[in-house]
Amino acid sequence: MPSTPPEGEPAPADGSLPAAALEGVGRRPLSLYVHVPFCASRCGYCDFNTYTAAELGAAPGSSQDAYLAAAVAELDLARSVLGPHEVQTVFFGGGTPTLLPAPALAGLLAAVRDRFPLAAGAEVTTEANPESVDPAYLETLVAAGFTRLSLGMQSARPGVLAVLERRHTPGRVADVVGWARRAGFGSVSVDLIYGSPTETIEDWSASLDAALALAPDHVSAYSLIVEPGTRLAARIGRGELPFPDDDFHADCYLLAEERLTAAGLTAYEVSNWSRPGHASRHNLAYWLGHDWWGVGPGAHSHVGGVRWWNVRHPRDYGARLAAGESPAQAREVLDADQRRVERVLLELRLSQGLPLDLLTATERARVPALVAEGLLFAEPERVRPTLRGRLLADGVVRDLLD
Repeated sequence: MPSTPPEGEPAPADGSLPAAALEGVGRRPLSLYVHVPFCASRCGYCDFNTYTAAELGAAPGSSQDAYLAAAVAELDLARSVLGPHEVQTVFFGGGTPTLLPAPALAGLLAAVRDRFPLAAGAEVTTEANPESVDPAYLETLVAAGFTRLSLGMQSARPGVLAVLERRHTPGRVADVVGWARRAGFGSVSVDLIYGSPTETIEDWSASLDAALALAPDHVSAYSLIVEPGTRLAARIGRGELPFPDDDFHADCYLLAEERLTAAGLTAYEVSNWSRPGHASRHNLAYWLGHDWWGVGPGAHSHVGGVRWWNVRHPRDYGARLAAGESPAQAREVLDADQRRVERVLLELRLSQGLPLDLLTATERARVPALVAEGLLFAEPERVRPTLRGRLLADGVVRDLLD
């Protein structure tokens, strides 16, 4: 089942934000995330806030139509709180956004545009399962203004897909990439997962080869995390599958860096590689601490140092909005030092690193030792992670921060 969000503090029923958080809205970049909570089936490793038709049943307020009405109502709330400020990126994630009919997904983007002007050249992304789209579907999205497609490939090996309980056929990804190019998507990304139980380095190498054969503009390669409460965790707990090995994960990461770099893609964040001009601007908005409003059940938002997250079930989400209330379950208001620490945590994942003046004097004094260990590059005004530093990013942050 989906993981549990933090406790937080009560969020105002009217969705209002502190004056200090709103003060810079419009001067800081603004993004929108739209969470579509539907999936055809639940993958064994997944703990995202998603629901299959069987899990939702026929309960009132759980249908796609009810979700669409509620999402539009939350867009109205976002407009009333933030004002009609220009949006730089829009990202439809899930779940599987492309389980919605193409006109419905296009209509959601139109609802965004009706309330928030899109910047010139705005990046508009949707995630997709390869089995959930066809050429006509993709053509409808491009006509509606979508510019970027992110495909969940995960692996090219049927055995690995079976362990992950992914239901698409490997060859389908190549078909979808071709359709997306012909439809006019300006950027196509594929997502991979490495380190699953029973996977071999040969399996991972084959997946990298298959992904690169598609000539993608962007590749995300994520290390598998065994989340408590998932079917995968239960199978490992019963001894049916081995627990993923950290050394194997490291070998996979290094192979990904070697192959992707040789193919002309550059790592701009720990888990993301792109061709020039194709880095995900929406993902960078998260890493750089920009403002974003998350629409949908369980979606998270951040504006001016205030973080909040919505109630998780589509029925409860819709009921709150129908009653004229914010769907926010709780929030956190970060103080100046918490915001600074969060910047360090996030920006050390980026290849460009972070400004030295973001660190305290004590933290700056630790930099030479991390450079000597081959974990950081030190420049006159910045520190950046090395390849080894990217591989050990969490440990670098722990060693650096007060």
